Amino acid sequence: MAFSRISKLDPPSRGIFRRAAVMLGSLLTSLFLLHCLTDRCSTVKGSSSRVEGHYEELRSIRSKRLLYEWTAGSELTGYGSSRRSSRVLTDERVEQPEESLMLQPPDLVASRKVSPRFAGKLSPLGEGSKKLPQALIIGVKKGGTRALLEFLRVHPDIRAVGAEPHFFDRNYENGLEWYRDLMPKTLEGQITMEKTPSYFVTREAPARISAMSRDTKLIVVVRDPVTRAISDYTQTLSKKPDIPSFESLTFKNRTTGLIDTSWSAIQIGIYAKHLDNWLQYFPMEQILFVSGERLISDPAGELGRVQDFLGLKRIITDKHFYFNQTKGFPCLKKAEGSSKPHCLGKTKGRTHPNIDPEVVQRLRDFYRPFNMKFYQMTGRFFGWDD
Repeated sequence: MAFSRISKLDPPSRGIFRRAAVMLGSLLTSLFLLHCLTDRCSTVKGSSSRVEGHYEELRSIRSKRLLYEWTAGSELTGYGSSRRSSRVLTDERVEQPEESLMLQPPDLVASRKVSPRFAGKLSPLGEGSKKLPQALIIGVKKGGTRALLEFLRVHPDIRAVGAEPHFFDRNYENGLEWYRDLMPKTLEGQITMEKTPSYFVTREAPARISAMSRDTKLIVVVRDPVTRAISDYTQTLSKKPDIPSFESLTFKNRTTGLIDTSWSAIQIGIYAKHLDNWLQYFPMEQILFVSGERLISDPAGELGRVQDFLGLKRIITDKHFYFNQTKGFPCLKKAEGSSKPHCLGKTKGRTHPNIDPEVVQRLRDFYRPFNMKFYQMTGRFFGWDD
């Protein structure tokens, strides 16, 4: 009986062993698969991080693009806003991603989000670049050129050199790059200017300026040649008190009344003669003559003509000026870069010495035929012979 019971129990024991073996095999298989899956997940995680990095780079580039479009779409009313836009874009230095991930900057002009005039001002290149001047104040000495330049510098679309470069008369051998380096930086749409009054009477100047650019616009401030000559003499007298009298310098021989045209103070005022030289290189429509007298009596009116000539909006108006009774000429209520009134320095508006009336009349008679020819050439009557 006992033996038969044990025999009956043997088959169940072998079944349990087989089940245990199967379970152990399954466990080992599971462990192997778990190891493989763990290693695979690590690989996937690394790939996921790289992909996430690329997407982060894309988001960064898209953010910068949105900033660019938002800046361009903002209202642009003048020079200040343009400078601010450029500065925002300059401070955002975009790192270059892989070529396949690069987003091209939007064509703001083509998409009509900004006018072509301001497109250059939004460039992330910074505060502009130095350019050769597109307009020159070429004369005349003691005509009012300094006043005109100071008035024009109020305009946001004009940048000008303060000092006189004298490039086309004294420093031409230094080359155009030297000349360009003297200029202030300008943004797209702004005009670079300089003034050197001696250009108008320098024989070589027209050809040299034409060689730089035939499209250069020329501005000449002219004044009654007799008054101009006296003003010229007054300036020289302030520097050299021992020079001869105005009367003695005016004539080669006072008895005969022959005017000394070799004296620069007299020679500069023969405007028609100098203009002939300029017209060999520039058409009359590229030369604007500004009245020195009207620049005093009606500065806004003359500045309006100049702004039209330069193709600029009339921004400088009556509201920019007040008349200084002491000096006898207009001053700016607010100068460029300042909130205070500004008048020209003490070297402007000097008191003229008393000149013999007979000498003054002789000079008026001398200049009259030249003045008439000048009126004809320019198509403008300046009223110096009334």
